[in-house]
Amino acid sequence: MTAVADRIAGLAAALRAHGVRIGTGETVDAARAAEALGLADRELLREGLAATLLHGPGQRALFDAVFDLYFPRGVGGPQDAPRDREALRDRLADALAADDRALMARLAAEAVDGLGGYGSSPGSDGFSAYQTLERLRPQTLLARVRADVRGRGGGGSGSGSGSGSGDGFADRLLDDEIRRRIEEFRRMVGAEARRRVAERRGRDEIARRGVRPTADRVDFLYANRDQLAELRRAVQPLARKLATRLAARRRRAARGTIDLRRTLRSSLSTGGVPMRPVLRRRRPVRPELVLLCDVSGSVSGFSNFTMLLVQALHDQFSKVRVFAFVNRLDEVTGLLGHGRADPDGLGARIRAEATLTGWHGSSDYGMALGEFAERYGGAVGPRTTVFVLGDARTNMSDPNLPAVRELARRARRVYWLNPEPRDRWGTGDSAAPAYAELVEMHECRTARQLSGLIAALLPV
Repeated sequence: MTAVADRIAGLAAALRAHGVRIGTGETVDAARAAEALGLADRELLREGLAATLLHGPGQRALFDAVFDLYFPRGVGGPQDAPRDREALRDRLADALAADDRALMARLAAEAVDGLGGYGSSPGSDGFSAYQTLERLRPQTLLARVRADVRGRGGGGSGSGSGSGSGDGFADRLLDDEIRRRIEEFRRMVGAEARRRVAERRGRDEIARRGVRPTADRVDFLYANRDQLAELRRAVQPLARKLATRLAARRRRAARGTIDLRRTLRSSLSTGGVPMRPVLRRRRPVRPELVLLCDVSGSVSGFSNFTMLLVQALHDQFSKVRVFAFVNRLDEVTGLLGHGRADPDGLGARIRAEATLTGWHGSSDYGMALGEFAERYGGAVGPRTTVFVLGDARTNMSDPNLPAVRELARRARRVYWLNPEPRDRWGTGDSAAPAYAELVEMHECRTARQLSGLIAALLPV
């Protein structure tokens, strides 16, 4: 059982490195679960360890990928590597049509072994899921699998006597199901490639570098469409958590600081010993918030997510106004009000209905900040906290530092959240160091960093 305990400890450490909060108690519970469940049923063991180690469904995809490394389906490659790619595609089509998961897993192992290896040396540890899938191209099997399913009588109403829109709907359902099976096979190929590489390089290293992190730890600038969609779905739960933190801070702040004069006066009844401190009563006022958001290029994902998060927190502020810009600036507060119904369409609505560009399409912070000061300067006052969201890359245009200086003078506080790594500030056309001399600038690359900054920086 020592080897199993070592694997569980490694699994817990790998999950912890990806941000999953796992303590000694959870690790001990996982070891007890493994002892009770045994190793005969791998899927049962997977569910038992997931139940003891995880705290929410959002961590499950990460757990499954790491579990496959520490408790692999097998070791080494298949006994017989595929020699004929078309024969392998035929077998895969049959497995997809039958939805045979066990056969799909065996075919994934054969595909990686026969089509995914690279490197000239015999001991090369190169196995690529991307190369495997490019050579096998399972997505092109959709039509063949659809025909096979219909031939087996699994085509729903499309295989009966009905016609018209009902058949079209059934066809779409069938196609969606086949795509789901193909996507499942693609995940199997990815897991198999990681397993094969882990056998040679070590599973700890692959668990750290080769497993996709949870959405809240993905770099905004490099997140793909699916990861950004997952982040948008996480806005409401994250907002509830942040609202609870802000409410707790507001309650603590309402107590105020010690009133030294009244405390000393009340201490006369105890011979001059201040036994009962007297606190100044505060009347906290909910602050006003202004967001200035660069929505150009890869920065748009970061800005859109932050806008949605702040909109979900709107009850924590007396007023929220949001402005978007590329090289022209426009208020989008009204557009954002509909974001709760359709968060995925926020970016498209802003681009379609707001005036964000002038005679060119490149970002120009100096022009946009100057336009804000000229047109909307009245939106900023002594109760206003301003957040500027963007990478501060000016495309070699004038950064308009006087506009930022004036913004900092009028506002209660100004914070700049920059999604670029700090070591890239000031490189190329970045004016980040110049802006950072005037306002407080923070690196904000992931949703986890953003939630921490929002909780720490928002006034109460």
